[in-house]
Amino acid sequence: MREDLMDRLREITPEEQEILSGSGEIDKERYTEKALFVIDSTKLIEKGKLIEMRPHTRFAHYPRHRHNYVELVYMCSGTTTHIINGDEKVVMNAGDLLFFNQSVYHEILPAGEGDIAVNFIILPPFFDRAIRMIEEENVLRDFLISTLSEEASASSYLHIAAADILPVQNLIENLIWMLLDHRHGTNTLCQTTMGLIFLNLSRFADRINQNDPGKKEQAVVFQVLKYIEDHYRAGTLQEVSGTVGLPSYTVSRLLTKYTGSSFKELLQRRKLEQAAYLLSNTPLKINVIMESIGYDNSSYFYRKFKERYGCSPASYRSGSRE
Repeated sequence: MREDLMDRLREITPEEQEILSGSGEIDKERYTEKALFVIDSTKLIEKGKLIEMRPHTRFAHYPRHRHNYVELVYMCSGTTTHIINGDEKVVMNAGDLLFFNQSVYHEILPAGEGDIAVNFIILPPFFDRAIRMIEEENVLRDFLISTLSEEASASSYLHIAAADILPVQNLIENLIWMLLDHRHGTNTLCQTTMGLIFLNLSRFADRINQNDPGKKEQAVVFQVLKYIEDHYRAGTLQEVSGTVGLPSYTVSRLLTKYTGSSFKELLQRRKLEQAAYLLSNTPLKINVIMESIGYDNSSYFYRKFKERYGCSPASYRSGSRE
């Protein structure tokens, strides 16, 4: 990261100065007016904005809390240790990203002067543009979105080791620069930047929660979903089971547990999503599309497509619905 940005992020904030001057703890009244420690976005984001950024408060234990917004933590330098839902320990290193949805509880052990992290405070509507940028439906995108939703889910956080993913590092730096500048009218630019971050992260989904002992199952699910995204045409449960080093029945159980669907159902869904995308965005003939996604039985393809989309492929392409 550019040194001038790092210099600004290293500055001791008024809150940190109070801690160093003797208070020694986080002042909860800065963040909420409620008895429960639920950080209120209205305390942190100006009216009309959908995203804000603030440096993580160092030198004190940040007590157990949750948010009424989605939080993205980015580790600029050093490390921080997060305790999630009371028992899961996640250590962030420089370059790591950590997304929290609104249901998760977490606390943060004291950070030193050189442990520089930034917190992005994000209102849910902010993600609308980012989601639309991932034009093509896919099972991986849907699982990412469900993880960031307000409702509790099996994967209430996403931890990505992204230090060596150069496009993501550059995009995060751009996001920090825009928000530090405090100019009005940056919502669209920031939303577009977040969309590009998601597009890049989707290529590295097999790294999500990969190094967290408490999230081994979720890490396997992300690996399998990434496999489906890359091999939907002819992928098999046996092949992906060998890739992740687990028996087929274990992979099946994990997929059902975290997505509610079997490998076969997810693979078929991905094929049909690809067909729908090609019907809407290309002039390819229907039989060519059918073959390109791995179907050789036209009656089966037409039946499954209608089951999912409620119409024939031709009607889907024309925009009519039977």
